[in-house]
Amino acid sequence: MSTQPHVEAFFDPATFTVSYVVHDPATLHAAIIDPVLDFTPRNARTSTVSADRLLAYVSEQGLSLQWLLETHAHADHLSAAHYLRGKTGAPIVIGAQIVQVQSTFAALFEADDVRADGSQFDRLVSEGDVLPLGDSAIHVLHTPGHTPACVTYLIGDAAFVGDTLFMPDYGTARTDFPGGSAADLYRSIRTILALPEATRIFVGHDYLPESRQDFRWETTVAEQNADNVHIHDGVAEDDFVTLRQTRDAALEAPLLILPSLQVNIRAGALPPATAAGHVYLRLPVGAI
Repeated sequence: MSTQPHVEAFFDPATFTVSYVVHDPATLHAAIIDPVLDFTPRNARTSTVSADRLLAYVSEQGLSLQWLLETHAHADHLSAAHYLRGKTGAPIVIGAQIVQVQSTFAALFEADDVRADGSQFDRLVSEGDVLPLGDSAIHVLHTPGHTPACVTYLIGDAAFVGDTLFMPDYGTARTDFPGGSAADLYRSIRTILALPEATRIFVGHDYLPESRQDFRWETTVAEQNADNVHIHDGVAEDDFVTLRQTRDAALEAPLLILPSLQVNIRAGALPPATAAGHVYLRLPVGAI
């Protein structure tokens, strides 16, 4: 039996990321989605303030954490999944195509410790897979386009879409990263927007368009179909691809793309320390 899950959002203003704790009200079984490891680029310091907020909420609510769900390998924030797994024992889940992302970026960063087989994660999921969550279930939709490994997690009436869709007044994800595809993104979004109109959509970021002053992260299939500035009802695939590719060509790389990707292909772990005990994040010059 599927129930409507309770969703608690945690917004990180430093990266405009929204992490979620979602739980089944009947059993209090919970999942954390897209947790953030705090990172200060000026001095390369990390902290777990944001992740500890999630843990505190789980404890306060008496929840039993079952899963750590990653919608994709993020290029705009470091993942706290490795830290949270160490604290809770909950397994880390990501889309099976992470192996393609790992292959690309392990080579870029010469990350010889990274096996491009997804073994850093605990569970690789594909289209149609189902994970238990108390009396509810987590249904996996493969929704590539932003990256080849992007997945959407559908839990009851709630769809967690990562970076695939944003709020209707902001639009859709960029597709210019390796393995990205505007055509794939269009088809993935059409799959999401074919869900029942009342389905709640929870987005991975809100970058706050000029027309709005308050951060938002929850919308619905009906609202996206009616109002999304890039892909509302009636927008043809060719028109979307042209719009998306034109927009992507003018975008700068995300501020944290280089530190984020080399950590996130390791499931949120930092690179191994050198013989002298130092940990280094590499900045390949001219790579992005």
